Amino acid sequence: MNVHYPDFHYDKNYRSETFPLLRAFLKGKEFTDLQRIAMYGVSNKDFNIVNEIHQAEVCVLPMSWNYYVKTKQLKLAQDYIENCKNADKQVWSFVSGDHSVKHPDYDHVFVFRLGGYKSKKNLNHKGMPVFIGDYLCKNELSENYLPQKYKIKPLVGFCGQANPSRLQAGFDIIKKSWFNIKSKTGLSFYEPEALLATSYLRAKLLQQLSKSEAVSDQFILRKRYRAGVSKGKDTHQTTLEFYNNLLESHYVLCVRGGGNFSVRFFETLMMGRIPIYIHTDGFLPLSDQIDWKQHVVWIDSSEQDKIVEKVVSFHSQLNPERLKSLSESNRKLWEEKLTMKGFFKTVSKSI
Repeated sequence: MNVHYPDFHYDKNYRSETFPLLRAFLKGKEFTDLQRIAMYGVSNKDFNIVNEIHQAEVCVLPMSWNYYVKTKQLKLAQDYIENCKNADKQVWSFVSGDHSVKHPDYDHVFVFRLGGYKSKKNLNHKGMPVFIGDYLCKNELSENYLPQKYKIKPLVGFCGQANPSRLQAGFDIIKKSWFNIKSKTGLSFYEPEALLATSYLRAKLLQQLSKSEAVSDQFILRKRYRAGVSKGKDTHQTTLEFYNNLLESHYVLCVRGGGNFSVRFFETLMMGRIPIYIHTDGFLPLSDQIDWKQHVVWIDSSEQDKIVEKVVSFHSQLNPERLKSLSESNRKLWEEKLTMKGFFKTVSKSI
């Protein structure tokens, strides 16, 4: 696919705000395509950067909408969008981070995002995966990741932050309320957020599962995100515990964090496990192509008090062979459609 982007927009000081696909191509001159494939899983044979808009199949804003808003360069983005419209080209934009900035609607612009709320019915806004490394390949586990033991009871895992304190939940709601006041009064360029204490929500759901005799659980609870580890995270003992917990489970509870999405959701699929997905009106990637309810235990927000019933009912439809088959299917789904190459190749086919 031929891709055009305005290279003078790129700001290396804000590399984390670069459109995800372009990070693989905005590298030093000595960076080879083999290195690109090894690091990002994409090649210039899959996505060819062209110099002129008329040569492109899709045009990409190289920086996030957050960047253009924060650096007061919206006109730069708007001018490029207008030029692409005049050339009858589709534009890809994206909103980064936990808290989404307000992005105007354009008929010819697809907006990729992690967070946000589907009920707001933003025109052409699309869910995007969190792009993560392949833990199984990195650790030579690709041939040995399938569940080894089937149990009559669903085996649910979780390793992460969950705080049952109502006092802390109250503080979280107050902070979110102030966040929303600033948004609605124009003091902030962020979109409002649901009034929800997510760490408390996780704790409540985990308590329901752990108290039930119909479920086997193995939970490792942290009071802080990643147990407060900020350096050497990839090699830290807590990271090993996290992935071992995934491997040793059949189901994994996946609840949104600060933004309305879950990184754990994609980590669970990558490991070939079954997410227990708490739907909080978020965007899921390729929801027009993937029947997500075939891959996850789907629980709407209004059904949270039925989480045990939902998990047990889902598990009752599986036997050892079907459990392994679904694990393989979830792993394959991640490889083919939720990696950087897989996702953007899939999206490109709909242009």
